[in-house]
Amino acid sequence: MINIAIVGTGNISQLHIAGILELKDICEIVALVDIFPEKAEEKKVRYKLDNAAVFSSHEEMLKADLKIDLVHVCTPPYTHAEIAINSMNAGRNVLVEKPMATCLKECDEMLAAEKANGVTMSIIAQNRFRDTVYKLKELSDSGIAGKVRAAHVDSLWWRGHCYYDLWWRGLWEKEGGGPTLNHAVHQIDMINWIQNGLPTEVTAVLSNVMHDNSEVEDISFAILKYADGALAEVTSSVVHHGEGQSITLQCEHAKITTPFSVEAELSQPNGFPKKNTALMQEITDKYNAMPNLTHEGHTGQIENVVKALQNGVRPDITGKDGRITIELITAIYKAGFQKRTVELPIAETDDYYTFDGILKNAIYFYKKASSVTTLGDANITVGSFDTKKTKK
Repeated sequence: MINIAIVGTGNISQLHIAGILELKDICEIVALVDIFPEKAEEKKVRYKLDNAAVFSSHEEMLKADLKIDLVHVCTPPYTHAEIAINSMNAGRNVLVEKPMATCLKECDEMLAAEKANGVTMSIIAQNRFRDTVYKLKELSDSGIAGKVRAAHVDSLWWRGHCYYDLWWRGLWEKEGGGPTLNHAVHQIDMINWIQNGLPTEVTAVLSNVMHDNSEVEDISFAILKYADGALAEVTSSVVHHGEGQSITLQCEHAKITTPFSVEAELSQPNGFPKKNTALMQEITDKYNAMPNLTHEGHTGQIENVVKALQNGVRPDITGKDGRITIELITAIYKAGFQKRTVELPIAETDDYYTFDGILKNAIYFYKKASSVTTLGDANITVGSFDTKKTKK
């Protein structure tokens, strides 16, 4: 049995708690931590976590005489590195919510702590554990559609004006960015995964068009160019009605997407297209033959991490995966702030390698004048790659 502590009991913790309860044969929650302890107490009562101790800080939790194997870090982004490093220095494994950290320097410090302490760190990228997403990756890797020539990555969300009233949201120094960092992190992780690495160049435009209580962007458009000439466009938004998340891969022989669809053409003698129905059927059959996952989303990733710890192997998603996602997001911000095309990788000597450098160069769209400590946690949207949205 893997004993788990959850640090941060806000909205996202609900998905962690639900996943752990679904996996009660292999893991158990033994501690809940929040700087507002009443929030942790409420979760303890709501989910009947009678055996869970409540703490007001992760330092207090780590000093307690309590067997903890895995710490889930579910706090605002600016705290991820400190909590994860302190936990790893105390000999605990960590599962860190997205985004991994606010900058590459923090990512590298986290990776160094993992190595020095001989523990395991995984970063939440739960959408890899969705049937439609992992099957798209399998189709791409199989080569059945040919090489990816263009990708369209949509991270489209809608958030009301009051969303940024929460005390830590909408501030560069605490949230670390807008939807590019905190929402599109999922799709950016996926395009890195599908493409097996980073692009070589990034161009981007950032704006804030609907949230004048937020310093950060609420929409960005980015163009990625890869070493082989392939392009990808990434839209990161919290102003899109309908909240559609999708990835479209335009490959040499066919278009494949999540949610799943396929189109393919052959050339007529005059260069105009006709449907390649045989290839479309072949790709569809291959997709349908792939087994569905036992658990999707957070539950699937938590299961993967817990079983990796039990079996002494690495989880499918590591700190290195989290780092390259932050590197691409950093490049998008750098390109958007500087209004030019930037190159990857980002060196340690680059101003944007550190959080201070990002804050110094950031575009502050508006000034956040007031805040609240809680907005409640009912009916939040967490996205889906199926035809209907998932709500929690």
